[in-house]
Amino acid sequence: MPAGRNSPRMDRPGRATLWVIVASATLTVMAGAILGPVVPGIQDGLDITESQAGLVITTHAAFIVLASPLAGAAIDRFGPRRPYAFGLGIYAVGGGAGLGIDAYVPLLASRAVLGVGVAFVHTGITVLIYEYYTGQAMDRALGLRTGANSVGAAVWPLVGGALGVIAWQVPFAVYLVAAPLGVAALLVLPEPLDAASSEAAGGDASTAATSDDAPATVDDDNDNTPATASGVVGVFASRPSLLAVYLLYGAANALLYAIVVFYPQLLETLGVASALGISLYLSANGVAGGIAGASYDRLKQATGSLWLVAVAFLLWTIGFGTAAVVESPAAAFLPVVLFGIGLGLVFPSSFVWVERLAPTDRQGQFGSYVAMAGYIGQFSAPVVFGPLVAPFGVRAVFSAAALAAVGGLAAVGVALWRSNQ
Repeated sequence: MPAGRNSPRMDRPGRATLWVIVASATLTVMAGAILGPVVPGIQDGLDITESQAGLVITTHAAFIVLASPLAGAAIDRFGPRRPYAFGLGIYAVGGGAGLGIDAYVPLLASRAVLGVGVAFVHTGITVLIYEYYTGQAMDRALGLRTGANSVGAAVWPLVGGALGVIAWQVPFAVYLVAAPLGVAALLVLPEPLDAASSEAAGGDASTAATSDDAPATVDDDNDNTPATASGVVGVFASRPSLLAVYLLYGAANALLYAIVVFYPQLLETLGVASALGISLYLSANGVAGGIAGASYDRLKQATGSLWLVAVAFLLWTIGFGTAAVVESPAAAFLPVVLFGIGLGLVFPSSFVWVERLAPTDRQGQFGSYVAMAGYIGQFSAPVVFGPLVAPFGVRAVFSAAALAAVGGLAAVGVALWRSNQ
């Protein structure tokens, strides 16, 4: 079943549908975040090195990148509902398996299974929102999804740390929450309309989509007609704005992980060295992103998504610039709050633009590339910014990030200028 603007729309979803989707959105960030506080316990419990313990946290991300195209193809073939529920089941199996595993290699294998589940859940959420909602309702759902991710990033590490006090394996039990969510998805999520009624609904969806301010200035072929080229390269050649959106999403994730990886080092120079103290700053980032995401639909209606992305880059420029010179623990909250607000604006805008620009019969395929771009961005952060630390100090990371944000602001400024011509 094709997914997207002109695809068969589903029966009007109820409130329960939205909250099942939002609840499952927290699982994608929980996949790695909940184990962060128990890395030392995993290291001691399995008698492995620190880097090996780190692989327990990151292995699933590699398999998200590998499995996302498969998830997208399955969603385009069968529709999003069943692959999404399947992903929740795989998530529960792969994540919950850690409860009973006490050997390193089997644990890594279970994390690979978890990554496959996350790939199906992440892309399934994206296309479900595309199919269930249009206009401001879709903006609201995408904003709530981003808010759930941000709040999850703040809450799940605290949950993992609390459960890890009992034993390092106990946090793995939380992954099992995906199983009842999968059952709820099958019970609550409505089926597609029949072909006759869906044709009219698809027309409404197309009208709603064309009113969005996608970054049309990047290319001249950003209408909603299906791509004529059969291959991915042909689609990108005719719609280069899609590449710009993936670059935006990947860059935002790279900047996010610049904070996750390097901000604790900056805080140590300010006298904040405890795990609890550091977690307060990262939680502030998540809460700020959650608030911005929850407000996204109203903000977009007032200004348009391109302006919101411009505001995000401005906030990031100020925030990273402040981080490069900050001298007190209290002032160090400002950069993470500003970055969180910007993230709550950029993430839903990226999803809106993919829905607007991707071929209508391949929303799953091109929606899956969002997940790939995000996790590649996360991988790249230590590689891109890490070499700056030894010769120039950790503050150089945030100076470089500020320069990158200035470049992004300039690019969006050009796009805004061209859109007004």
